Amino acid sequence: MIALTGATGLLGRFLLDGLPGPIVTLGRRPVAGYAHRLWDLTGAAPDLAGIDTVIHAAFSHVPGRYRGGEGDDPDGFLAANLDGARRLFDAAAKAGVRRVIFLSSRAVFDGSATGVPLTEETPPNPASLYGQVKAQAEAHLAALPLIGQNLRATGVYGPGPNHKWQDLFADYLSGQSVAPRRGTEVHGADLAQACRLMLNSHQTGAFHLSDLLLDRHDLLSEVQRLTACPHAPPPPSDRPVAPLICIRLPALGWQPGGMDLLRTDLPRMLKQ
Repeated sequence: MIALTGATGLLGRFLLDGLPGPIVTLGRRPVAGYAHRLWDLTGAAPDLAGIDTVIHAAFSHVPGRYRGGEGDDPDGFLAANLDGARRLFDAAAKAGVRRVIFLSSRAVFDGSATGVPLTEETPPNPASLYGQVKAQAEAHLAALPLIGQNLRATGVYGPGPNHKWQDLFADYLSGQSVAPRRGTEVHGADLAQACRLMLNSHQTGAFHLSDLLLDRHDLLSEVQRLTACPHAPPPPSDRPVAPLICIRLPALGWQPGGMDLLRTDLPRMLKQ
C-alpha cells in the first residue's frame, strides 16, 4: 500500500491519477474515494501500519512561492517542512516501511555557479532556505535503513485548478507586461510516471526529473496561436539556465511528453 502526503496539492492530484493502488492519503483533509489517515506536517508522525511505500509530496509555503516560500516566518517554514519530513521519515523506518520517495527539487543546486553540469552525482549547493530544507531532508532520508529515493523535480506544470501558469496566462491575455524568463519544466503526468518506475527500483539516492527548457516567449507564442491574442509575447530571455541532467529515470524507461504533451494540454489549461 502507498501512503501519499500532499494529495490535495498541485503535485498530489497528478500522483493520485497516475499511481497504482491501493493508496491512502496522509493529511489534514481527505480526498473523495481514497482511504485517509489524519496527519499534519507540524504534528506527530502518522500511523504507517501496513504501508509499504511513503511518497512525501506535502510542502507548506506561501501560496505561489517555493523559493521565498517562508515569507516572514522562516522558523515556521523549517518546523513544518524540515522537522516534519524528518519525523515522517523516522516513523517510516520505525514502522518497517520499505521505501520512501521524497519530492525534492532542483533548488538543492540554486547556489551553484552558472554552467555547472547538474548531474545526479553533483553535490547539493543550496542558497535559498527552500533549497536548504530540501537538501537537508534528502540527507536525513539517505541515512535511514530503507530504500530512500529523492526525486529532484524542476517546475511541474499541467491542467487543474490553480495551475502554475494561470496568472501568467491571465496577465498576457489582458495585455499586461510579462517579463522575459525561461526555466526547466516537466508535466505532472511525467512526474507520476517517474514515481511508478521508481516503485520497481532498488536504487537509492537522487533521481533527476526534467523535460523542457522552456522560454516564456515560446510558451506564450503557443498561447497566442491558440487564442489569436493581439499582444506580442515577451522577447526571449537571455538568462542562462543549467538543465538538470537526467540519467537514472531514462535508464528505467522514463519517457517524458516534451512539447507534444504541452501543446496537447494547453487548450485545457487556457480554459481553467
